[in-house]
Amino acid sequence: MTVHRKLRMGMVGGGPGAFIGPVHRIAAELDGRIELVAGAFSQSAKRSCEAGESYRIDPNRAYRDYQAMMEAERKRPDAIDFVAIVTPNHLHLPVARAALEAGFPVMSDKPATATYAEAVELEGAVAKAGLPYGLTHTYAGYALVREARAICASGQLGRVRKVVVEYLQGWLSRALEATGQKQAAWRADPALNGPGGCIGDIGVHAFHLMEYVTGLDTTGLNATLRTVVPGRRVDDDCTALLALENGASAVLLASQVAAGEGNGLRLRVYGESGSLDWRQEDPNRLRLKWLEGAEEIRHAAGPYLSDDARAVTRLPGGHPEGYLEAFAVLYREFADALMAWKQGEKPALPPTLPGIRAGVRGMKFIDRAIFSNQSKSWVDF
Repeated sequence: MTVHRKLRMGMVGGGPGAFIGPVHRIAAELDGRIELVAGAFSQSAKRSCEAGESYRIDPNRAYRDYQAMMEAERKRPDAIDFVAIVTPNHLHLPVARAALEAGFPVMSDKPATATYAEAVELEGAVAKAGLPYGLTHTYAGYALVREARAICASGQLGRVRKVVVEYLQGWLSRALEATGQKQAAWRADPALNGPGGCIGDIGVHAFHLMEYVTGLDTTGLNATLRTVVPGRRVDDDCTALLALENGASAVLLASQVAAGEGNGLRLRVYGESGSLDWRQEDPNRLRLKWLEGAEEIRHAAGPYLSDDARAVTRLPGGHPEGYLEAFAVLYREFADALMAWKQGEKPALPPTLPGIRAGVRGMKFIDRAIFSNQSKSWVDF
């Protein structure tokens, strides 16, 4: 029996006080396929070392910056196999470009870049490098999101007519960035986050989930972006009407000033014969309602689920799987693609794993939404 070693991951970002860095580390290592061995965890060399200690990696592989990591790792006999990018958005393009130029595949947190122009530049860099590039749109990893996607693809709902997707949070209902809170501070700074605030942080997740599940591309939109909290420099509340390629219409709501909401991502898809309803805060149940038939509730790990859904289920029914496991699904699929690439296959990701196309479309959505808001009109996608 052939025993494959773990893939070695180098992380950029995820230093002290970070939220998403530890999530990436836990998710990447969950299935025993990947190990974090190196990183440039902070723009401060001291804090990068502190993070390296907390992650229990070799102190010599906690680098002062990402350039030093790329240079040193490419010379090591036990070099990293890929780079995970978990920084604020303004660093996504330069880090990804440096990694690709150094010969390292990339797994990046969303959004792909800070601006649409940068996303187009990154798309060219990925094509030129010919290396695997994955994007962690986390919610694509849930088993029942995969089930919803399979249902739409099968035509069971009939032709899709209407989609409603919402992502509601309340954590920025006050000017939290003014208190020095790290997660709020960079998200509210256009220089670090990009021009889209709420629309870029969570609106892009809602947009991706809608296109991912329905399989339908957006062709036009009319968006209203508001800044509700006085003094905030980016939007914190968004509403968009969207036209889909099959003639269906969609409504996208995203807000970070919806007081009392936690992480309220919800998707409803209405077809000719029935509809589906999935909520991230209740991720192990998918509701199906039929024009002529009884309402169904499908449960995670159910033996009746599609192959795609069962393939990403780890536990028997009744044992809840959530955010970390969904994140880990994406890393497991990336590891599979990376091993295939190492064995000489073309660097193609499975269709279930978001990649550069999803990254470019997400950034284009943000760009088009901002333009629509400024022009107060419908715009082509």
